[in-house]
Amino acid sequence: MARDTLTREQIVRTAVELLDEEGLEGLNMRSLGKRLGSAATAVYWHVKNKDDLVMLAGDLVWHEIELRDHGTQGWRAAAVSLALDLHAMFGRHPWLVQAFGSHLFYGPGKARFDDHSLALYEKAGFAPADADRVASAAFTYVLGNALGAAAMDSLRRRLSRDGIDADEAIRTTMAKAGKVAADFPRLRARLNDPAAIDYAAAPEQTLELGLRALLAGLEAELVTTSQASTV
Repeated sequence: MARDTLTREQIVRTAVELLDEEGLEGLNMRSLGKRLGSAATAVYWHVKNKDDLVMLAGDLVWHEIELRDHGTQGWRAAAVSLALDLHAMFGRHPWLVQAFGSHLFYGPGKARFDDHSLALYEKAGFAPADADRVASAAFTYVLGNALGAAAMDSLRRRLSRDGIDADEAIRTTMAKAGKVAADFPRLRARLNDPAAIDYAAAPEQTLELGLRALLAGLEAELVTTSQASTV
């Protein structure tokens, strides 16, 4: 593909595909240019460098989150729904979770999400400054919950690049972890429970349970603050 036929949109969308498959470590201008059928140098006519490309790709995927009109739905249910959609987006693009440790993301995609979040919490009755704190707390919780899966995705790719069977290596490591855990009574009981899940795996609905508890606590604080202001 000739330089003058490339567009920044094509480059960024292709970068997202490459990042999804190869992670942050696999993104480079040569690989990207090959996917685009163009020389790597042609990409630089549209983006400054790899960091700029990651920022643009990161902002693009924020548009995948549907900002629904929740109508008469309670604000907590709406907040949980929005958070689950955010978590699903992180699951589709685990490299974005990792990139938060080395990039500062901004752009219309993220701004669109942030503005919707603030509107949701302000509508619930939080003052603007408090809405900002609540939105940040919910976002941080979801990001932290997505970190484990993102780390596992990165680990699998690293092992595969080194010629190691990732599934076998992880099974071996988990078996060793299980032996260590067996020396501790509560962990041992969990491991010996036929209904228990694998060691180090999160129980089902952990994300939803934590979100509801977090939001319930914030709502209680809102009520308390409101009552104190009327005294």
